[in-house]
Amino acid sequence: MNATYQAATMPKASGIRRIYRAAASLDRFGMGLLRLALVIVLVWIGGLKFANYEADGIVPLVANSPLMSYVYHHPAPEYRAHMNKEGVLNAANHQWHETNGTYPVSYGLGIVIVSIGILIALHPRLPQVAAVGSFLLILMACTTLSFLVTTPEAWVPALGDSTHGFPYLSGAGRLIVKDVIMLGAAFVTLADSAKAYLQRTN
Repeated sequence: MNATYQAATMPKASGIRRIYRAAASLDRFGMGLLRLALVIVLVWIGGLKFANYEADGIVPLVANSPLMSYVYHHPAPEYRAHMNKEGVLNAANHQWHETNGTYPVSYGLGIVIVSIGILIALHPRLPQVAAVGSFLLILMACTTLSFLVTTPEAWVPALGDSTHGFPYLSGAGRLIVKDVIMLGAAFVTLADSAKAYLQRTN
C-alpha cells in the first residue's frame, strides 16, 4: 500500500517541483524587472517635480521636516492657508508659493530623483555607478519615510471621526509609507550591482 501511495504521489510531487524550479529560474528576470521599475518610478516622479501641482503638494512634507524646512522662505504651518487642490489654479496661492521658493526647491529635488534613476539604469554597463545610485536611493527613502514622523498631514486629522491619528494614514501618509518597498528594493539592487562589479574586477 505504501509503494502504491508513493507511486501515486510521485508524479504530483514531481509536477510541483517543476513549478518551483521554473519559479526559481525567474530570479535574474525578477531582478531586472525590479531595477527597471525603480528607474521608471524615479524618472517619472522626478519629472513630475517640474509641475506646479506636484511642487505645491510636497510643501507640507518639506516644511515640517527638520532636515529640509530651511529651504523654504516661510515657516510651517503658514502653507496651510495657501494649498491648492490638484488641478486648481489659484493665482494668490501660486504667488505665495513663488515667494516661498516652492518651485525652485521642487525642481532641484526633481533633478536629484531623476539622476538617481539614471544612475541605477547604468547597471548593465557600469554596475559600480548603479550601486552608488541604489545607495542614494536608500538615503532618499529613509528621508521620505521620516516624513511620517514630522508631517501632521500624514495622518487622518481629528475632525469628529474616532479613526484619526496613528495608525490611520491619510492619502499623503499612504503615499509615503510605500517607500518602505522602495527602501527594500534599493538594498537588493545595491547588493546585486556590487556583486556584478566585484565579479567583473576579479
